[in-house]
Amino acid sequence: MATSTARRAPTVLSVVGARPQFIKAAVVCQAINARPSAHRPRHRLVHTGQHFEPQMSEVFFRDLRLPAPTHQLGLGGLSPAKQLGRMVEALAEIYERQQPDAVIVYGDTTSTLAGALAASLCHVPIAHVEAGLRSFNRRMPEEINRVTTDHLATWLFCPSDTSVKNLAREGITDSVWMVGDVMIDALTQTQAAVTSGSAQTLRRWELTPQGYYLATVHRAENTLSAQEVARLLRTFEGLDRPAVLPLHPRTREVLRAAGWRAPMTNRLRLLPPVSYPDMLILERSARAILTDSGGVQKEAYFWGVPCITLRNETEWVETVATGWNRLVGTQPGSIRAALEQLPDPVRARPRPVYGRGNAATKLVNVLFAALQRDRHV
Repeated sequence: MATSTARRAPTVLSVVGARPQFIKAAVVCQAINARPSAHRPRHRLVHTGQHFEPQMSEVFFRDLRLPAPTHQLGLGGLSPAKQLGRMVEALAEIYERQQPDAVIVYGDTTSTLAGALAASLCHVPIAHVEAGLRSFNRRMPEEINRVTTDHLATWLFCPSDTSVKNLAREGITDSVWMVGDVMIDALTQTQAAVTSGSAQTLRRWELTPQGYYLATVHRAENTLSAQEVARLLRTFEGLDRPAVLPLHPRTREVLRAAGWRAPMTNRLRLLPPVSYPDMLILERSARAILTDSGGVQKEAYFWGVPCITLRNETEWVETVATGWNRLVGTQPGSIRAALEQLPDPVRARPRPVYGRGNAATKLVNVLFAALQRDRHV
């Protein structure tokens, strides 16, 4: 951990590796750059390469105007255990060379856990963005990642009151901050562009507002086999309106390895991974969203679009409590029944339980003040 008697700006490293982390890091970068130069940390990005395909990585850096990472580890395409081990080793070497004053990790991916483990081993303070989330399902790799990271973190930045209470139940009460969700910052900033670009994007795919369902499938429990994925795709194909499915690389590879080719029909439209703006447009204009993604659940909530979650639990419990999200699992009958009970398309927007779009500014202010107070500068 860096120490110096000379006054200097602190150095902060952000560890990213997956698409949701690029979005979160982008708004944190903006908040840091908005500070006066005398009160601005030196911020660097480290990309583990967990999402390494251009459509899942390079496109997002461009669309989000993220600065190029100072380190690109290129550790995608490995098994989770090998990926975690190699990430920890590579990140620890970077921390030893760079001597950062803090490391920021985001969410609940393998990159999150690796960034936190390496920082702990190198005695570097850890800031966890999106702390305190719990699905209470320890079979989910994401649950293990987020719980372990929270117990290693120095500063815990929570997206909701529920996440603060989850930490308190585990005995974590120091340096816990309810700042809101940084992904709401990103949605707030893109809202005008999404509205203005919707018509053109929908025309490109021959879609009409409310005339289709948007689906995403990528969680490990839903992609264990091609048969499981195929069952979901057949369910989507049999719905009462077309289902649009941007195909996640993990899902695509499961199908490819099994030699199964998904049919392209008017009822099931498979797309390659889409850009962040296009994804938001598809979400906002859908009649409903069927997803196993935590981030997409939040985005559906922000847009006020009904969400059918293809899981039996969620860490974003507020979306369920307020009636915008239903947990149905993956059984075809449960999915169809939930869609038959959709609310009318015109409804009041949900209340802003995840903040009002200034979470990143709050987070950066707290972090910089803490670094000053603890004499890291």
